[in-house]
Amino acid sequence: MSAVRPHSLTLTGRFVQLQPMGSAVLPELHRAIAHPEVFAGGYGGGPAALRRDEAGFIRWADGYFQWASLPYVVRLLGGPNDGDVVGTTTLGDIDEENESAELGWTAYDPRVWGTVVNADSKLLVLGTAFDNGFGRVKIQADAANERSRAAILGIGATFEGIRRRDRPRADGTWRDSAVYSILADEWPAVRTGLQARLDAFEGKFITYRSVRPPGPSGTILGSGPRDGVRGGVRGGVRGDGSGSGTDREHNAGADASQ
Repeated sequence: MSAVRPHSLTLTGRFVQLQPMGSAVLPELHRAIAHPEVFAGGYGGGPAALRRDEAGFIRWADGYFQWASLPYVVRLLGGPNDGDVVGTTTLGDIDEENESAELGWTAYDPRVWGTVVNADSKLLVLGTAFDNGFGRVKIQADAANERSRAAILGIGATFEGIRRRDRPRADGTWRDSAVYSILADEWPAVRTGLQARLDAFEGKFITYRSVRPPGPSGTILGSGPRDGVRGGVRGGVRGDGSGSGTDREHNAGADASQ
C-alpha cells in the first residue's frame, strides 16, 4: 500500500510552529537565514549563493525551494520572541508509490543554533511523514559540513554513505553529499529520543543565544507574532519564563542541510 501525500497544514509543537511557506513570508525568512554562517556549510549552493539583499534573496528562494512539495517556515512559540520566523524546513521529493521522501532544505537563524528548535521541527515533520505511511525519509548535507552532519546523526538518523560529485555549488565546484535516512521501523526509537530532548526543557522557552549583528536589512530583532501564512492557527505561549530551551549537548539547530 502506497503512502499518502500529507496535507499542507500548520504543525504545532512545544517550542515551534511550522507553517506552510508562501511568498509573503520570504522577507521574514530573509532576515532569519540570509547570513554567511548559514551558507558557509553548503546550504543553498554554498557561500556564492547567498543574496544579502531582500530582493535577491527572494529571487534565489523562488528557484531553490520545492514549492510543489511541503515547505515550511519555522516560528517560535512562547517567550519574548514569540512568533519570530527562525528558519525553514521541507518535506520534499515526495514519492508516494515508493513510500519515500526527503527532509531537507533546512536552515535556521544562527541565534537558535544549539537550541531545541531543530529537535522540535524534526519531530513534527518526521511524524507527518511516518503517520502518512512513508517507509523511508532521507536527510542529506554537504559532506564537508561537519556541524550539519553531527546534527543529523544527533537526531538518530543512519549514515548511508557519500554520494560523490552529487550537485554543483553556486561557485561552479561540485559537492559530495553525505546521505542519511530514517526508516519507519526506526521511527519509534527516533521519536522517543527527540521527545526526551524536548522533555528536558519543559516549562522553558527558546531565547536567542546571542544578538546577531545587523543583517542585510539592518534588523537584529525578529518581526513578532504573525498570523499563519496560509491561514494556519498559531499556538499559545509556552513555558513560565524560567529559562531557555538550549540543547548544548547535541548542538541541535545547527542543521543547515540540503
